[in-house]
Amino acid sequence: MTDTVDCVVIGAGVVGLAVARACAQQGWETVLVEAENAIGTGTSSRNSEVIHAGIYYPQGSLKARLCVQGKHKLYAYCEEKGVEYSRCGKFIVATQEGQLDALRAIRAAAAANGVDDLRWLERDEARAMEPALNCVAALESPSTGIVDSHGLMLALQGDFEAAGGMLAFCSPVTGALARPGQPTLLKVGGDEPMELLATRVVNSAGLYAQQVAACIEGVPAHSIPPVRYAKGNYYSLTGAAPFSRLIYPVPEEGGLGVHLTIDLGRQARFGPDVEWIDTIDYTVDPGRAAKFYEAIRTYWPALPDDALQPGYAGIRPKLAEGGHGGDFVIQDAREHDVCGLVNLYGIESPGLTASLAIADEVIERLNMK
Repeated sequence: MTDTVDCVVIGAGVVGLAVARACAQQGWETVLVEAENAIGTGTSSRNSEVIHAGIYYPQGSLKARLCVQGKHKLYAYCEEKGVEYSRCGKFIVATQEGQLDALRAIRAAAAANGVDDLRWLERDEARAMEPALNCVAALESPSTGIVDSHGLMLALQGDFEAAGGMLAFCSPVTGALARPGQPTLLKVGGDEPMELLATRVVNSAGLYAQQVAACIEGVPAHSIPPVRYAKGNYYSLTGAAPFSRLIYPVPEEGGLGVHLTIDLGRQARFGPDVEWIDTIDYTVDPGRAAKFYEAIRTYWPALPDDALQPGYAGIRPKLAEGGHGGDFVIQDAREHDVCGLVNLYGIESPGLTASLAIADEVIERLNMK
């Protein structure tokens, strides 16, 4: 038996939940299918839970625009729904004179993206605010924060279901057929296999977005970008951290460097580093700790020995190895010729921050004639 619906969203991470919520609130009969047995088991639950300001991304990129838009939407949504968050702020620190030009470039890039609240701090001013910090200068970002990512996803799920949406767990998409001018037929596996005929399909499968797109007959292979997995390991701090803000070094190739974040329970953690991998593996190698100590002590020299313990790992679906050249890719029929299909590729950081804005962008694409 084949059920006909207005919309199917694939993947119940934070972005998939935000998109499904937006679709259901359009009045579309929407089914959200998730291969795992719970929401947000992948990238959405394995990150720093940071609300990013929109500082680092190239001017005009989707990451820049959707991060800045999403930040404002996310703070407002958390207030409305009672999702716990903290606008704690962060420092981006130069620990040597040779990094000052990079810090100035970051400030200029942020201003180009509409982030005009960064404040330049000389060493003494930064140290007065964070006495344990080692730096020669810092940028203060007061609009950076942290959020309870699971609470956020539960709120999005609640809105989705309240708007009439249906969420199906343990329901991987095993194949699909896209025919010109007709709805897409999706085959969904699991304990109760089903077929869904959908006018609109959103592929928000995260790490597996390329795999899902490849199983849709009718999607040209050349339209599917290659993916590389960047594993980020995190270490937890035993004891209390002497910082009230997030501390970020000047960015490194492939990521933002080993930074200090503090969760809503005031527990400090460090990461992520960058480890290029070929297969999904969330194991944290204790042997990587030596490089963490070295990196952290550039901005926190007093980090005690034996203070770090393996925490968790996350994996980012990179579309370009190194730097921030890999933008979000939001594909519609103009790229792949399948009417009603939107593919989301490379949705890594700042995907959580941008989730509500990404959802608005998807709705706009789906409403295009």
